[in-house]
Amino acid sequence: MPIYEYQCTQCGEKFEVIQSIGEDGSKLICPKCSTQSPKRLFSSFYSPGSSTTEPSETSCPTCSTGTCGLPPMM
Repeated sequence: MPIYEYQCTQCGEKFEVIQSIGEDGSKLICPKCSTQSPKRLFSSFYSPGSSTTEPSETSCPTCSTGTCGLPPMM
């Protein structure tokens, strides 16, 4: 099962949850303040051929550094 990263919409706490791909997280609660329905964050994953030490030649619409691992937007 994949690990998903969430952020509380009330206090901003970030936390990870192991859940099935089809689950939407609507029944989750923040471990810090107990607010329901946190927001799922977009998380990248590591692959053996990827490198996070070299900066990307293109800018990324999600992060201004271009090193988040997303493919370039064309």
